[in-house]
Amino acid sequence: MKLVILGPPGAGKGTQADFIINKYNIPHISTGDILRENIKNNTELGQKAKAYMDKGLLVPDNVVVEIVQDRIVKDDCKNGFLLDGFPRTVSQAVSLDAELDKLGTKLDRVVNINVDKNILIDRAVGRRVCKTCGATYHIKYNPPKVEGICDKDQTPLIQRDDDVKETVETRIQVYFDQTAPLIDYYKAQGILLDVDGNQSIDKVFEDINKGLNN
Repeated sequence: MKLVILGPPGAGKGTQADFIINKYNIPHISTGDILRENIKNNTELGQKAKAYMDKGLLVPDNVVVEIVQDRIVKDDCKNGFLLDGFPRTVSQAVSLDAELDKLGTKLDRVVNINVDKNILIDRAVGRRVCKTCGATYHIKYNPPKVEGICDKDQTPLIQRDDDVKETVETRIQVYFDQTAPLIDYYKAQGILLDVDGNQSIDKVFEDINKGLNN
């Protein structure tokens, strides 16, 4: 199954992505993770991306498209994948469709998680991440068993630099301005699956699962 997951920052994409990849046994391709890895390793690509991400802005299309094209042709993507954080714009979606077309395939579904703006800010500011394994938590909605410590590997949790309130508000506005048109693009293709993300984590996944199997 070849999937894309959409939703503004704080919509719970990371959590739902984990559920989806485990259920359907497909790799999770997070452009954010790949970019952060490049930033951590101080690569040329990482330096370019950091300048944009620090301001809460989107990394330019040509940089992200190159990363994704390289990733989806790897062996572990033969039976499908879940793209998270890409495409963000209609032009990226067109590039992705063209690349998949070259490979003789296309997307099966695009999962779109809808969440109210105030809830998004609350969720993003309270998010904590394990820098070792990448697991995500929330101080209110999905806390670790021990405060500030990852359940999986006992690493101290961190708040990402781009999860502070001002940056979050910018990212949400950028999302609605630039990414929301994607919803119409995929709706026109008949592959959009709209999900109410204001519900509990389990209920959201139940709705996603139901939609993917219809």
